[in-house]
Parts: sequence; structure tokens; C-alpha cells
Amino acid sequence: MSGPGTIVLAQPRGFCAGVRRAIGIVERALDLHGAPVYVRKEIVHNHYIVSELEKRGAVFVDSEEDVPPGAVCVFSAHGVAPAVRAGAERRRLEVIDATCPLVAKVHQEALRFARDGRTILLVGHAGHEEVDGVLGEAPERTIVVESAADVDRLDLPAGTPVAFLTQTTLSFDETAKVVEALRARFPGIVSPGGDDICYASQNRQNAVKDLARRHDLVLVVGSANSSNSLRMVEVAREHGCRAHLVPDRGHLRPEWLDGVSGIGVSAGASAPEILVDGVLDRLAELGWSRVEVQRAVPEDVVFSMPARLADPLTGRIPRTPLADEPRAR
Repeated sequence: MSGPGTIVLAQPRGFCAGVRRAIGIVERALDLHGAPVYVRKEIVHNHYIVSELEKRGAVFVDSEEDVPPGAVCVFSAHGVAPAVRAGAERRRLEVIDATCPLVAKVHQEALRFARDGRTILLVGHAGHEEVDGVLGEAPERTIVVESAADVDRLDLPAGTPVAFLTQTTLSFDETAKVVEALRARFPGIVSPGGDDICYASQNRQNAVKDLARRHDLVLVVGSANSSNSLRMVEVAREHGCRAHLVPDRGHLRPEWLDGVSGIGVSAGASAPEILVDGVLDRLAELGWSRVEVQRAVPEDVVFSMPARLADPLTGRIPRTPLADEPRAR
């Protein structure tokens, strides 16, 4: 364990490639089309990011039906169901799709399994935007499974051909338990072509596990509606460490630090580095000024921007930013 008063900052943390791409798409759409640009749902699950984009002229709406006919509408990183795309087409919206490519992969797998005549068991949180989108690909063939207990309650005729998919932002360990239960119940179940849980979620969870093993307290910077941030808190607690979600510096409670000799800090995949800096500044005000960086798996994944955002004069597609640059430490 690090000495008293030491903070260990996880790396990687914060923005993943899909989040950087999605935010960049809204910013580029505003540059090309001017305000307002409408965004269906939160572009990513972080209140600070949404607020900053609103200042630039983005208008966030709950439904494509709330967008004026013919206007520019960005679909969020979490993906949408085909019914949403059809609704946007009826309203003649100029759609720019910011769906994370890893989420889009799950949509394609759902379509493939449905074409094969399989019942799709979708492991995820009912009501989450990503789950709603995938469910919409084949609603008559898809059942949402949230836990191993749900597997026992499935009422499927013997011999039903089944396949499973998972939400991309789940806890890797908890999902493994559900998948194990599915394989035990349905020995012939078909799996997706590779893990659906995204690389960034896995990397951040692994880093948090290491922090939890070596520290009294883990703080995860992220919004309360961020699935991957909440899973990181759960992972830390499951590994015997006190852990709290911290949306921003104002939510950090000094009593959490009582009796603590070392703190681990990370951030969910939709949390910008400016919020991490704010939490570190608040910790410094409370006497925790020493910061070390724990470096783990390097991340160099970049997802390209949609071709429709190309420069109208040069035809060049803008690059997605490589990182939400951390302050020098």
C-alpha cells in the first residue's frame, strides 16, 4: 500500500474511443451546420459533457419525435432501435449516427441470430438505452436477462435454438456468472464472435481491481447514469474496498477519508479529465497532494468519424481526437 496521503491514479481511465468519437461528432455537426443540432438522448452519459455541448448549441431531446422536421439529429453513442430510424426518416431528419462501433457490432449480431431463427438472450440492464436499441432489432425473438437467477426463470420449450449477447458496459465478472448459467441451462447456446463487453470497460475494471487490492478507498469519477462507471464502483467493492461514485468535486465527502491511508482514483469511460482534475484539486485541499500514476494497458484505439462529416471543400474526414489529455502530473 502507498504511504499516508498518497493518491494512485489509474491509467487508463476516462474517455474511450467511442465516447471521443461521439462527442467529436456533435462538435463537428455544430461546426458544419451551426446551432441548433438536435441530439436524441444524452450523447454519452455524463452531465458535464451534455452541459458543455448545450452551451455550444446542441439540443438534447428524449425522442426523434421532438426534433423539428428536416433538422439535423445525432443519434447517441448507445445506439437506437430500427423503429427510431424509421421515425427519423418519416420526419425527414438529417441523421448523423454516433453509435459506438462496438455497440453497432452487437446490433449486427442480433440481426444475424434472428435470421438464423434463434431466440436471443440479451444479458444487460432492462431499460438502458443500449439494451433498448439492441432489443429493437428483433423484439419478438429477444429476452433481456439481468442475472443468473433470471436464467433459471426462463420459460423456453426444450430444444429452442438460442444465442446470447451482452451489453457492452457490464461488469466482466458478473457477466461471466450469467453466461456460465446460460451455458449450463442451454448446452447448445451460440455465443457472439468475441466478447461484447468493450475493451475500455474491461481495462477500467481491471485497473480498479488492482486499486482495490492495495488501497482503503477507491473513488470513481462518473455520472450516476453511467453504467460503466457504476460497474467500476461495484467491482471495487466486490474486491473488499470502500468505493464511491463521484460525479464531480462537489460530491466528494470529507468523511470518506477518515482513517484512510491510500486512495485509488479512476474515471468511467464517459467522464472527462477536467472532472478528474477537479476531484484531485479537492483532495489536495483536504491534505491529499501526492499523486502517483498506475499505468496498465495502453489504449490506442481510434474510431473514424462518419463520412458525411467530411469537409465540404476538401472532402477530408476529420480525425477523432486521440485522447482527452490529462493534466501533467
